Amino acid sequence: MPMAACQSFICMAVKCYSYLSTALVRCPRMKPRSGCAALLCVVYMSLIMSVHAQVTYGLVPRDTLQGRLALFKGNDKVREAALVKLFSSAGCSATNLTEQTVPGRKQPNVVCTLPGSTQEIIIVGAHFDHVSAGDGIVDNWSGASLLPSLLQSLIASPHKHTFVFIGFTGEEEGLLGSTYYVQQLTKEQLPQIEAMINLDTLALGPTKIWVSQSDPRLVNALAELAHVMKLPIGGMNVDGFGESDEESFIQDKVCTITIHSLTPKTAHVLHSTDDNPSAVKFDDYYDTFHLLAAYLAVLDAQLTPDGHTCTVKLVEDFKSHRFPVNRSPRR
Repeated sequence: MPMAACQSFICMAVKCYSYLSTALVRCPRMKPRSGCAALLCVVYMSLIMSVHAQVTYGLVPRDTLQGRLALFKGNDKVREAALVKLFSSAGCSATNLTEQTVPGRKQPNVVCTLPGSTQEIIIVGAHFDHVSAGDGIVDNWSGASLLPSLLQSLIASPHKHTFVFIGFTGEEEGLLGSTYYVQQLTKEQLPQIEAMINLDTLALGPTKIWVSQSDPRLVNALAELAHVMKLPIGGMNVDGFGESDEESFIQDKVCTITIHSLTPKTAHVLHSTDDNPSAVKFDDYYDTFHLLAAYLAVLDAQLTPDGHTCTVKLVEDFKSHRFPVNRSPRR
C-alpha cells in the first residue's frame, strides 16, 4: 500500500480505535485489511508497554485498603471526618489539605493537592455522601476511601502534573459539591486541567468504564494499560442511572473518564439495602486500585497540553438508556 494511503488508514484507525457500545475494541481483536492496521497495533502497544515500564508508583498493602474501606459506617459528617484523617495519614500535608465549604451542604468538599513540577492538573474525584437506604459502602465509600491510597501511590515519586484528589459532598443531592468546585475555578485554571478521573460505585466486580461519558483518549489509554498489565476491564454504559460528578466538568469541556463496576446484574445494589459489605468483591476492588495507580502514573507521563478538545455529551443529551435502576429517596 502506498505511504499516503497507509497514513490515511492509520488516521482512520486511530479515530475508530475506541469503544463501540459496551465492547472494548482492542488490537488483538481487530481484523486488519492490510499490514497498516497490524503495524499500528504493534506501535501503539509497544508505546503503552514502554511507558508502563518506565513509570514508578507504589501499592498500599491489601489490609490497608481493606481497613480504609471498612470505615464506611456513620453519616456523611462521620465520613467527611474519616476522609480527612485518611488523607492526612496517607501523607497529605496540612498545607495541602483543605475543606471547601459548599453552599447548601453541612459537609464540605475535601481537597488534597499533590504539587507537581508544572501547572498542568489531573483531578481524581469521588463523592463521599450517600443515600439513607443501605450502608453506602459501594456507592460511594468505595470510591472516596480509595482517594488517599491513590495519593499514597504517587507521593514518593517525582511527577509533572499537580494531582488534586477531591472527596465531593452532595453528589446525591444533585452534584452540589462538584458543581461548586468547578464554579470556583478561574478562567486560567480550567484550561490547565488535563483530565478528571471520576470514581463512583466500585467493588461490585471487575473495573468498568462509562464509555459514553468519557474522553476516547483517556479510555484507550486505560484499556491498553489493563491489557498490558493483564487486569480485567470492560466498557459498560450506565446512561439510565442518573448523573455523577464528571458532569460538572463536562459542562466546561474538561476531559473526563468515569470508572465504576456496575452491570445489569448488580444494578439492584444501588440506593438499596443491598449496598452493604456483602456486596463487595475485594479482589476485584484491589485490581481496580492497582490499575488506577498505574494509570495515574502513565497519564502523568503521557498527557501534555496539546489543544485537545473534549466534546462528551451530558447525560441529559442521551435519549436511550441501557437498563433502568430502582431509585431510593435522596438525602
